[in-house]
Amino acid sequence: MTATQLSRPPFDPELGAVLSVLAEQIPTLTTETLPVLREIGGPADLTDDLLAEHGLVAIEATIAGYQGADMAVTVVKRADHVGTGPGIYHIHGGGMVIGHRKMGPVGLIPWIVEQDAVLVTAEYRLAPEFPDPYPVEDCYAGLVWMAENAADLGVDATRLIIAGASAGGGLSAGTALLARDRRGPALIGQVLMCPMLDDRDQTLSTHQYPDVGIWTRPSNQYGWGALLGDRYGTDDVSIYAAPARATDLSGLPPTYIDCGSAEVFRDEDIAYAALLWQSGVQAELHVWTGGFHGFDSLAPHTALAQAATRTRDEWVARLLNS
Repeated sequence: MTATQLSRPPFDPELGAVLSVLAEQIPTLTTETLPVLREIGGPADLTDDLLAEHGLVAIEATIAGYQGADMAVTVVKRADHVGTGPGIYHIHGGGMVIGHRKMGPVGLIPWIVEQDAVLVTAEYRLAPEFPDPYPVEDCYAGLVWMAENAADLGVDATRLIIAGASAGGGLSAGTALLARDRRGPALIGQVLMCPMLDDRDQTLSTHQYPDVGIWTRPSNQYGWGALLGDRYGTDDVSIYAAPARATDLSGLPPTYIDCGSAEVFRDEDIAYAALLWQSGVQAELHVWTGGFHGFDSLAPHTALAQAATRTRDEWVARLLNS
């Protein structure tokens, strides 16, 4: 049976209607389409209007990334923020090759507003120009900066969580592993939204979606190849680049993982949750019926997206209020 003949879970009907429009606008990721996709870019969530609407302020800073290179970060907090509150370290998605730090934080705004949290989002360097370990090391450098400057940022350094979607979810998982192994900043939680975790391309779900959805198997293969180069798919890939390769996840913080049932990353995300449980880590997993990759952010008006967002927000609120 060929990949295109494999049975696969259907898309949620409401999401399917959205997908038919989005799929025409988002081509498969290749060497030829990468410049086009970078030019199109992702929408900048942190617009002045959005910040004003929610009573937030944004502060721009340049910090030292991996090997001391300049890295931009944006700090977002309530305009009336005083003292210290929880810290949220955000890593954007984009298949390791596209995107920017102001793409994605809109989904985390309720955490800032309702929990009086302070968010830092980092502009890590992208593959293929900057292959592994640049992206994850940049992300780790940003987390260290946030922890070391917590008091000045209005952050309680004992209440830090890390969060990201897609490639940002994979980089969040890798950064959390670096923090564990280097005895770096202590995290109280990680939120991995449809995370990109496994370069080996062996799961059933990656074979089920070679040509449909927002993020297909060929796009995934390109993203991993850009990140890892000749090491892609070999035994010479670190757990920080591809966290699914880890065999021991003990010592990690409580973890929230969600994804769609109709996407490439489904099975690797399920496996990562299972390994967290096997390693004695508390984890909560949600596989949303009929969800395509990134459905919650790309189709926020749909019933399934609203349910997924509400469930995630409630988990974060419980964590930060415990």
